[in-house]
This record gives sequence, C-alpha cells and structure tokens, in this order.
Amino acid sequence: MNHVLKHIVVFLFLALMAFAPTQSMAQDAEQPKKEKFDAKSFIFGHTGDSYCFHITEIKGEPVCVWLPVIVKCKDGGSWHCFSSKHICELKEGETFNHNGANFYIAPISADKYPGKLVEVKADGSLSRPFDISFTKNAFGIFLVCIFLLAFFLPAARKYKKDPMAQPTKYQGLVEWLTYTVLDGIIRPNVPEKQVKRFAPYLLTVFFFIFFANLFGLIPFFPFGANVTGNLSITLVLALLTYFFVNVFGNKHYWKDILWPDVPVFLKAIPLMPIIELISTITKPFALMVRLFANILAGHIVIMVLMALIFIIGGMYGAGMGGVMSIVSIFMSVFMTALELLVAYIQAYVFTILSSLFIGMAQHEPEHE
Repeated sequence: MNHVLKHIVVFLFLALMAFAPTQSMAQDAEQPKKEKFDAKSFIFGHTGDSYCFHITEIKGEPVCVWLPVIVKCKDGGSWHCFSSKHICELKEGETFNHNGANFYIAPISADKYPGKLVEVKADGSLSRPFDISFTKNAFGIFLVCIFLLAFFLPAARKYKKDPMAQPTKYQGLVEWLTYTVLDGIIRPNVPEKQVKRFAPYLLTVFFFIFFANLFGLIPFFPFGANVTGNLSITLVLALLTYFFVNVFGNKHYWKDILWPDVPVFLKAIPLMPIIELISTITKPFALMVRLFANILAGHIVIMVLMALIFIIGGMYGAGMGGVMSIVSIFMSVFMTALELLVAYIQAYVFTILSSLFIGMAQHEPEHE
C-alpha cells in the first residue's frame, strides 16, 4: 500500500512539473482573462437551501425544477406567490416586480441575507419578508415523509390484517429494521414500562434522519437536499426530544433538578438547581449541533474536492486540472462511501442520546 501511495505522489509531482509552467504561460499569452471561479458560492450554493433544483445546463441555459415562492411583505404588506424561475434567472442588479413589490435573491457572498429572498423597498433598503416558500429542503422533508409512509404502512396493514400469517420478505425487512432500533437502541435505555410510550417517536426520528442523510447523498433530482445539514431542521428535532424529556419527566426527575440531594447550603444559594436547569438546555443543544455539523461537514468536504478541479485548472491550466479531476473524483467517491456510514452513525447517535435522556427522565429511584 505504501508503494502505491508513493507512485501516486511521484505521478502528481511529475504532472505538476510538466503542466504547470507551460499551461500557465500559454494561458497568459494566448487567452483573455476569464471570470474568477467563486469557490464560496459553488460550495455553499450546493450545501445550502435554495428556491429551485438545478439539474444541468444545455447550451448555457439552466435546466431547473422551479419551486413555488410564497412570501408576505412586512409592514402590513400583501402575500405574494409566484414561480422561483422569475427570481432564480435574474442577472446581477436586476429585481423581479410582483404586484408592486420588488424581489431578488441575495448572493451567497452578500453580507446581509446571503442566499435568501429579499424585498427592495422604494428607498433602496432591503427587507426580509415572511418566507414560507417551498424550498429544496422543504421538498426534501416531504420526500422523506412520503417514502417512510410508503415503506412502512403496507407492512403495518398486512400485520394488522392477519397477524399470524407468515411474513413476506418485504415484511421481514421492515421487521428487521424496526427491531434493530427497538432492541438495540431504545430498550437498553428506556424503562420497559415506558418503551411502548416513547418507541413511536424514537423510531420515527431514527428513520427520518437516516433516510434524509441517504437522500442527501444522491446528487440528482428529486434527491440531493441537505436536510439534516440545515440548522433549523436539527433545531426542531432537538426541541422535540427536549419536549418529550421535560414534559413527560416524572417527579423524581424534577426533584433531582429543583431539589437535588446535596448539602443544604448549596440548596439555599441555589447553585445546583441553576446548574441542573442549564443542563436541560445543553443536552438538546448538543443534539442539534452534532447532527448539523457532522452532516454539513461531510457535504462541504465533497464539494471542496470538486471545487479543487476548477481552482487548480484556473491556476495551472487544463492539463493540471485534468490530473486534479482524477484525484478529486477518487477522493469524492471515498468520501461518499464514508458518508454512507456517517448517515447511519448520526441517526444512531441522535436516537441513542434521545432515548438515554428520555430514560433518565423516567428513572425510578431504587430502594433497599
């Protein structure tokens, strides 16, 4: 393996020495300067949310799936609903007028509202309208939900219709996936009396995160939405866990927080209750950031590897760009395979921590 890596390094070094001087000099002498490649817009444009699905380009014209834009202007303005084609195809400096209101999408590199739809006021100021548009991430959420319903409901109907019938291969797959999570994650952490109560939520959140992660790795429509790499979505998932932990926590859970078994002077200050209350917030915060950061980082690494092709090609010419494309594609395939593992690990970690927090809130003290 070491010999193979050495050969690869030597090959890249020789290619760099061979192509870098000649290609760069020829490009400077014969070709006019091209527009500089914007790596930031390229990377965050693919990993962030958007108002359309960009598929490809044919003869310079973008081929996209346009999604509906639904916004309400501030200061008592009216509702506006139109196709995202009107704003996604705008050139720099242009705006789209709809019923007297001017809109455009701020560029990724903008200091204010990057990548978001903004309204241009009459005085030239920018305002962020109330936006409930059906964006790429919203489309991805609906896609995952429809898939989960189509995958699990037919098996549930068959079990309900005839519980004693021999399961089909499809039912066996659904049963195996369900019991893998139920017996491997939920039951070891949640008290047996409470398993039936919390299993529906924990099973749902596991499969939602897992399939959302998988669909985000498929780089063509209708997939490719970076659902769990969006902080708003991981925040909602973390708040759901926070709700189940604290709303359904028993009296012993709240006693340990508000009146813990510590010396009296610590209760009188009261230092320990404050620390315990803060800990109830840090737990869902950790769930939110862990899922968001790991999924987003994986997507960014893959996009950076793709961007290196254009960066190296622009610096050293097409020859070195071709060499870099081979390395980038190889590394991207490796990272995608690694992300398949991360897709399961992150769903597993979120679910096992949620079940652990819920189990701690349902814990009954042991008496001698």
